[in-house]
Order: sequence, then structure tokens, then C-alpha cells
Amino acid sequence: MRDYDEATSFLGDWGPFQLTIFFLLSASIIPNGFTGLSAVFLAATPEHRCLVPDNGTLSLAWRNVSIPWEERDGQQVESRCWRYRLETLRTYSALGLVPGVDVNVSGIQRERCLDGWEYSRDIYHSTIVTEWDLICDNDWKGPLTTSLFFLGVLLGSFVSGQMSDRFGRKKVLFFTMAVQTGFSLVQVFSINWEMFTVLFLIVGMGQISNYVAAFILGAEILGKSVRIIFSTLGVCIFYAVGYMLLPLIAFFIRDWRILLLSLTVPGLFCIPLWWIIPESPRWLLSQGRVNEAEDIIRRAAKKNGITAPEIIFSVSELEDLKRQSHKTYTFYDLLRTRNIRIITFLSILLWMVISVGYFGLSLNTPNLHGDPYVNCFLSAIIEVPAYIIAWVLLRKFARRYSTASTLFLGGVVLLFIQLVPQGAYDRHLPFVLMGSLTVLVGIFTLFLPETYGMPLPDTIEEMLRINGFTKYKRGVRHSRQKNGNVRELSNTAL
Repeated sequence: MRDYDEATSFLGDWGPFQLTIFFLLSASIIPNGFTGLSAVFLAATPEHRCLVPDNGTLSLAWRNVSIPWEERDGQQVESRCWRYRLETLRTYSALGLVPGVDVNVSGIQRERCLDGWEYSRDIYHSTIVTEWDLICDNDWKGPLTTSLFFLGVLLGSFVSGQMSDRFGRKKVLFFTMAVQTGFSLVQVFSINWEMFTVLFLIVGMGQISNYVAAFILGAEILGKSVRIIFSTLGVCIFYAVGYMLLPLIAFFIRDWRILLLSLTVPGLFCIPLWWIIPESPRWLLSQGRVNEAEDIIRRAAKKNGITAPEIIFSVSELEDLKRQSHKTYTFYDLLRTRNIRIITFLSILLWMVISVGYFGLSLNTPNLHGDPYVNCFLSAIIEVPAYIIAWVLLRKFARRYSTASTLFLGGVVLLFIQLVPQGAYDRHLPFVLMGSLTVLVGIFTLFLPETYGMPLPDTIEEMLRINGFTKYKRGVRHSRQKNGNVRELSNTAL
């Protein structure tokens, strides 16, 4: 069978059809920029101290010394989780004793914050931390909330490919968009931390699934000359737009429930896209649904003002497609042969380390010095030139060396953060770990096969001819055209 791009080349590259798909699929990614990093503000921890009830039993002098001091980051600050025992303070106050003169305050017994906490409202009016007191003995719950969101991302990564292979890219895209939007809306009405966290896990599953589905759908519909710009200046730039809008919206809406509702509403605007974005013709062909695929291609040609050829796929190609549709692949096909297994392992390791570094840095912005809203916005806007550089590198240079060099540069910068003076930010260990892993995976990237200027394999059989640390064999395309009797490799194996 001929290559799909060759068979549909009459459509051109940048007609109205391609432009519509490019911008609508890219725009559908904007809510992902909200959701993926919303925990920066939803789960932020403001400054806090023990609540000391004002019932007239303590003099002003004793109230002013009711919170003990402790060292934090090299500075003396009020304790967040302890206070001096109030019964003792009330007794001394009733006797008219003066703190620091008649009584050594530091010798008074301490107790936990039995009456709750006072939270600073200078930055955040409310977060899930202030809502359910996720501090002190419960301070593990805030990070766990974010971790469970990314557990949902992990689970969604495994199931979304299988689902889109079975049910189609378009159905999975809109179903998972509905999951992300619908469960985010329910989160607004969470009555406790447990409910919020379970819903956040499900939202994570939907968030990554619709991102991947949109990415694959666009890559399969758009021509090969458009895919690089779609994957960088399309999907990634629009994700960055969502990320940039997050701190802007959060700056004006500082109540977590209203903020979450505001971040959820834009997902509803994606509903009309169901009637505009088509299914992937490539996927339809892999399922033997040739008539549906041809119908989409002919409608695309009509929108572009082009007359489609009378016969898009020949009789022999249709017979090939019917034979191919009976064969299915699973994730296990990625592990059965040595070369595919190595490429799979290296790809998983690469994405895992990149994700750890990216989200580790992005979610850390509230801990940096300065305004958290400004820090978050700067973290988002710097992605725009980064994606432009990625687009240039993908177009002009070898992919292995481009990837390895940028990973190496990023890893070295992370390692150098520990040289920043302690008067700024000095929590080094996470950056040392992320930097070391990033440099290491940059080296591993060199063992992946080069793809620059080479035809990508579509099938397991073509992947068997590929070895790491080499280019794809140029015979792959010739073999594909000559033997065209194997099914297109499923999205699960990409």
C-alpha cells in the first residue's frame, strides 16, 4: 500500500481544512495549561500561626508572647504549629505578672494549636490548605493531593492509547475532555479533602488523555510538513498560553472554589468542536473503515477548494486494508523484540525524567522568593521562546543531538543552582537530583535512532529493522511500498 501522506498529497499542506484542524485542536489544549498546574494556587500554603482565642482572659502583653519563636531557613520566626500553654498564660495574666520580667516565657510548657490556626490573607484568601487545615500534623496531605493528580496522569497515559486504538481518537479526545471538565466542576463542591483528592486523581486521568489524543489526532490528520509546527508552535504554545493565563486569573480570583470554577468553564467551549473536528482517517483505515476515511478526505478536499481524484485508494490497497484490519497490537508488542524493547525503555525514561524536571520546577514557583503570581507567569512565558527554539532545532538539526544537548544544558543549570547564595533560595537536594537525572537521560538519548529527514516507521515489522545509535534505514520506505501488507502501528506503540 502507498504511504498515506502520498495518497492524500493532493490536499496540500495549508488549506482551510488544515488550518481549522491546527487551530481548533491546539486551542483545545488551553484548559490543560490550567489543570496541569492549578495546584500551584489551589493547594498553596499561606503563612499561619496558632489561633489564640480573644475572650478577655489574656492581657495584650501575654497575647503578644503566646507564640514561641523557632528557627526556619536560618531566621527566627513565629512557630506555625505550637503555642505556649494558654492555661498557664491566663494564670500569669490574672496574677498581673509581666512576661520577660516576672516570668521567663521560654520556660513555659508548649501545646499544639488546639483552637485552629490564623492564616495570612496577604496573598491567598482561601486554598484547600486553609479550608481543611492541611498543615502541621496534616501537612503531608497537600503534597499527596498533587501526587495523586499525577498518579492519575500516569494511569491515563497507560489507558488512553489503548482506548483510542479501540474506540477512535476523536471519541477518546472528547470523552476525556468531558472527564476533565466534568470532574473539575464537581471538585468545586468538595465537602472534604478526601473527596477533592479522589476527584483530582480522575481529573489527572482525563487531562493527560485528552492532551495525547489531541496530539495524535492532529499528527495523523495533518500532513508531514505540518506536524513539526503542530507539535511545537501549535499544541505546546497553546498549552503555554493556558499556563500564562493561570496566574493572571488566580491574581484576581483568590478564593479556591471560585478560581477552580473559573478555570473549568473554558472547557465547556470545546463542546461545539465535536461537529467540526473529524475522526482520524488513518485510524479509520487501520480499522478497515475505508468509506468513512475517504468521505473525510473528500470533504477536506472540498473545503480546500480541490477536486479529489475519483479513486483515492486502489482495489489492491483496499484488499490490503481489509487484511490488516484483522490484526491488532498491544503494549506487549513493544517488549517482545530487543531493539523495540530498548527504544521503548529509553523513551519511557526520557519522558519520565523530563516530566519530573518540568513539573518539579513549575510546581515549585510558590516556594521561590518574590511574588508567586509573577514567578508563575515568568515560568510560563519563558516556554514560548523555548518552543520556538525547539521548532528550529527539529527543522534544521539531528533530533538526538538536539535533545541530548538541551537536556545536558538544563541538567547542568539545575546542578549549578546549589551555588546560589543562601540569601536567595537554598533547597538544593531536589535540584541536584533533577539535574543529575536530566544529564544522565541526555546521555541515554544518544542511543536512540535518529529520525531527522527520515521516514517514520508505521508498523512493528518496520521497527524491527531499526537499531539504536543509527539512522532509520532508507530501505524502510521502499519496503513499505513494496510489501504494504502490514497494519499501521497502533497509537499504543508510538
